[in-house]
Amino acid sequence: MKSKEIYLDHSATTYLDPRVKEEMDKYFCDEFGNPGSFNTTGLRAKKAVDKARKTIADILNAKPNEIVFTGSGTESINLAIKGVVRANKDKGKHIITTTIEHHAVLDTCEYLERYEEFEVTYLEVDRDGLVTPEQVKKAIRKDTVLISIMFANNEIGTIEPIKEIGEVAKKHKVLFHTDACQAGCSQDLNVEKLNVDLLTLNGSKIYGPKGTGLLYLRKGIKIHPIIHGGGQERGLRSGTENVPGIVGLAKALEICQKERNKENKRLIVLRDKLVKEITTKIPKTFLNGHPTKRLPNNANITILDIEGEAIMLYMNQYEICASSGSACTSKTLDPSHVILAIGLPYEAAHGSIRFSLGRRTTEKDINQVIKVLPDIVKHLRSMSPVNLEVKDVLGGIKND
Repeated sequence: MKSKEIYLDHSATTYLDPRVKEEMDKYFCDEFGNPGSFNTTGLRAKKAVDKARKTIADILNAKPNEIVFTGSGTESINLAIKGVVRANKDKGKHIITTTIEHHAVLDTCEYLERYEEFEVTYLEVDRDGLVTPEQVKKAIRKDTVLISIMFANNEIGTIEPIKEIGEVAKKHKVLFHTDACQAGCSQDLNVEKLNVDLLTLNGSKIYGPKGTGLLYLRKGIKIHPIIHGGGQERGLRSGTENVPGIVGLAKALEICQKERNKENKRLIVLRDKLVKEITTKIPKTFLNGHPTKRLPNNANITILDIEGEAIMLYMNQYEICASSGSACTSKTLDPSHVILAIGLPYEAAHGSIRFSLGRRTTEKDINQVIKVLPDIVKHLRSMSPVNLEVKDVLGGIKND
């Protein structure tokens, strides 16, 4: 990354922490063995994988044999949802999720509806992006086999009441999965406290290597693999293990959890300053997501009368990197499904922009955004035919 770039898109991906790279380096060339080979080279690689598995298990308050390494968060989600519902379809074919999940969850559920005759209930969220345990309870049926609700939203940053939802799931003996990819750096991941049966994480959101992920799978849960072959990961994820990636994933998660309280405090100060300055200095702007129950690094702001993509492109000229939504859907011009789900009308939903801060973000970076953004907005609004009012946009939103 260029030193003069201001990178505020950490929800899309993070850079590799130098400490993580240092941990990984020797497993590319020096310790290159296959963990499945029963020779000294392979056994050293297996030892590294075993150590990483234990490190992650300790952080999650789990057992090492409950950690399954995957090639991404998306793969982990597919394994969790497809694997569990296929293995337990004798108990029913009903799934519960929400309207604001990552597309890895939504598209997987849609596939199961379309091709495998599962039924899915998509719970709506309120203006802040929250779903309640009561909603989940009401949606549970006798044939419900899985609930999948994300820990924290990747676009608006809202943190869901996972512990309480898990209590509901446990009481009704329904398996509960959470996509925790956005929560890995800032939240407590103790699976016992969270009351989850399955939990997804990936490396690219926690300053670890891309192309790495994991699934926490509580012991005793019936699950079918979605990738077949050599039988690695206890037969649940075939394919030669990515030893440097696994080592890096464990190190990245270890650093995140060790430093999270201190880093959370720092980021909250910067985030709140950014939100306050933008919504004060630029008329017709407001924050999306819960005001306090949100990720410490996330600021998703709607700027009425212009499109987030246009703002993003103009900021690029100042070498400020932000996002108008999820990186996975950045190639479409459709408004964010998350922004629409929290009740914003179509014509206002295009104006959302997400700033997601990280370890290298400084107060100087925030000041630069605050300096250039008002003029960008003023320029774009001068060319816009749209003229909305905040009271009209927010006034019609139902917030139960």
